[in-house]
Amino acid sequence: MSGAILAVNAGSSSLKFALYDAHTELRLLGSGEVSGIGGKAAIRTKIGATVVSRALEASSNETAVDEMLDWMNVSFSQITLTAIAHRIVHGGPRYSEPTVLTDAAIAELEKLDPLAPQHQPFNLAMVRKLRERYPSAMAVGCFDTAFHRGWSDTARHLAIPRAYHQAGIRRYGFHGLSYEYLVECTRHRAPQARRVVLAHLGSGASVCATVDGRSIDSTMGFSVLDGVPMSTRCGHLDPGVIFHLHREYGLSFEAIEATLYNDSGLKGISGFSGDMRELLASSNASAAEAVDVFVDRCVGAIGAMTAKAGGIDALVFSGGIGAHAAPVRARICRQLAFLGMAIDEDANTGGAEIVSTSHSRIPVFVFETDEQIVMAKQALALTQVNALAS
Repeated sequence: MSGAILAVNAGSSSLKFALYDAHTELRLLGSGEVSGIGGKAAIRTKIGATVVSRALEASSNETAVDEMLDWMNVSFSQITLTAIAHRIVHGGPRYSEPTVLTDAAIAELEKLDPLAPQHQPFNLAMVRKLRERYPSAMAVGCFDTAFHRGWSDTARHLAIPRAYHQAGIRRYGFHGLSYEYLVECTRHRAPQARRVVLAHLGSGASVCATVDGRSIDSTMGFSVLDGVPMSTRCGHLDPGVIFHLHREYGLSFEAIEATLYNDSGLKGISGFSGDMRELLASSNASAAEAVDVFVDRCVGAIGAMTAKAGGIDALVFSGGIGAHAAPVRARICRQLAFLGMAIDEDANTGGAEIVSTSHSRIPVFVFETDEQIVMAKQALALTQVNALAS
């Protein structure tokens, strides 16, 4: 086997990967995920209809990479990789298209580590590791910020001195690879829907307004801390809170940063978990409060993105919470009934792709996102361009 493309999505606690045959319209050969890195780790792989899951000792991302490579060597021993597509969360002001990851590009992207500390350092460490292992495969960076590159200056500006904006301190938007996939799904299911609000709700969460498939605005701005509350991230926060924590509680800015990224959001409100499944199953009052806050902020975010799009023709849920937490979807949509949404309870709890009633003015869709196929398509296109140029 030759001419395959590997798509890799590396984070602080998980590693997702998928392998595609570049010569058959990117037919999926196999996929997998290492989850719980640094804790109760497990690996789950799928080839065709065969799924294999097992617990493992994955104390670090290095171990997780080794597990992925072992799986590839055993399952696809004759493979030759044409390209490796890497999810890079932050592209900054420069990187708005899929890019070959040279040493210079990696060094520049490293400067953005502080803006996505749970993602960017791990994204780039994976690039280095796999460049060493597969030096002949083109390393392609696929950027979450790129989908939002068409924003107006109004949407991009933070209300701070212009010099900082010119230095790159501006709103970027994230989850772009997921949104690109969801736009295509919606186009197939509801081709007449021009104004679509996309809600990628998971451990990281954001809501995006699109018009004719283009991003207009999103709840995440300068960093991945912004917007709705997430599993362990705070979401939108009055910046005065940061100064108050520093002055009144003596917390260093490093400690505050760690708190806002790792101990806030659903975990911070509930006091014990950032996992929506555990919160919904719990009888703890603080768990219920965490869910209430999440729903409230999502309703506000969807309303805001509806206003930015000039209306709404369809609502799409995705991500771990958006695609799997039916009670959360139902509560959000009930509060948005004034927009013309009506949820079909049976469809919503039964895993249907469209969960609104036939009488709902606004169709509500649920799609499992697939960032890996988007990355593979971008990498394939870049390899073809380079082949023509040479």
